[in-house]
Amino acid sequence: MDDAPTLTSDDVLRLAQERDIRFIRLWFTDVLGQLKAFSINSSELTDAFEGGMGFDGSSITGFNAIEESDMIAQPDASTFAVLPWRPGESGVARMFCDILTPERTPYEGDPRHVLRRSLERATAMGFDDFFVGPELEYFYFRDATTPEPLDRGGYFDLTTLDAGSDLRRETVLALEQLGIHVEYTHHEVGPSQHEIDMRYAPAMKMADDCMTYRITVKEYAMRYGLHATFMPKPLFGENGSGMHTHMSLFRDGHNAFYDADDPYYLSDIGKAFIAGQLRHARELSSIFAQWVNSYKRLVPGYEAPTYVAWSRRNRSALVRVPLYHPGKENATRMELRCPDPACNPYLTFAVLLQAGLEGIEHGYELPEPMEKNLYHLAPDERRRLGIEQLPATLGEAIELTAESELVLRTLGEHMFNRFVEIKRQEWDDYRVQVSQWELDRYLPIL
Repeated sequence: MDDAPTLTSDDVLRLAQERDIRFIRLWFTDVLGQLKAFSINSSELTDAFEGGMGFDGSSITGFNAIEESDMIAQPDASTFAVLPWRPGESGVARMFCDILTPERTPYEGDPRHVLRRSLERATAMGFDDFFVGPELEYFYFRDATTPEPLDRGGYFDLTTLDAGSDLRRETVLALEQLGIHVEYTHHEVGPSQHEIDMRYAPAMKMADDCMTYRITVKEYAMRYGLHATFMPKPLFGENGSGMHTHMSLFRDGHNAFYDADDPYYLSDIGKAFIAGQLRHARELSSIFAQWVNSYKRLVPGYEAPTYVAWSRRNRSALVRVPLYHPGKENATRMELRCPDPACNPYLTFAVLLQAGLEGIEHGYELPEPMEKNLYHLAPDERRRLGIEQLPATLGEAIELTAESELVLRTLGEHMFNRFVEIKRQEWDDYRVQVSQWELDRYLPIL
């Protein structure tokens, strides 16, 4: 499946006819990574490929205001797939789109365009591929209003406790029909928490696949009358859902991160890339952990990393370099453990790539690995070792991003300004709320 030929517009026209596809959903994402779509009749396909389909972007979060709202959705034929949860007869397929302006230039508020620009920088620096393997965790709940788990299962449990296993199996089969290679699936640490791991792929395909994965998981949960959520921390006192993200760069068919002569089997390129991730992690935080709730997950003690360091075994560090196995040179990679699955994958992969490339371009030095549990260090000791911490709130995170030249360069001015404005507003909305915790704690005594 990984070597499947890339579909062309002619292939799509033929497949639509052969498979009795009546409707095509044109998918794209807004600035926050919410999936947007509109449907066209299959008879419109030829026109769609030739000139794109016009739509009004003024109501899409982060897109232009009304006076400049005309947009064109240009379908990407290589992303054509039949939706397995729709009827077989007069079926429904989808394609991801690039968003263009009426002048047919890439729209700067389109997250796919942001990722493509970052990939172009990697190509200009001599890299052929940026491979990404994210692990998206999620919860199944009874409904969308109360976080009531279906089971009390734990990590890798396979018992009647795992009420989601049939549902997960159907979801995996659907993902495979959608062209997504699933490596393995299991029950996660939290009650009713699950993970389906996709095989690594080039960053653009993987960002598209993340969007597909999230909607597929939700669609199949709904079939069972359940609610699937990628909310980072829905249950107090339980692990949150992360999106550990594995990354590597390839050049001339070889893994640019691998060096047989290094004690860590890491090349200078690999080390500088990781150093870039660490140096810029704090200012990128509002992109890979972009909601108020994300920072309820990024607290010490729940497997989510908060300290800016790297390690080989230690899962309390931000970056882990999985141990090298002889003969598996191509698997040499870094794993960033702080993103969560409710991020915008296009923007997340774009800023992570740019941070790594910054490290390579400017020769950042990788500090020594931290093999001790960072949660157990006293604050003074962490300070002495120069270990920084991720921002503790979205409010702190967005102000760091607002000062970031790297994020501005990656997102472009239009999207950067919109993103900062939207996130400041979210933080302000949250800050003025009075929570149940405050009422329970203060009302009786103050």
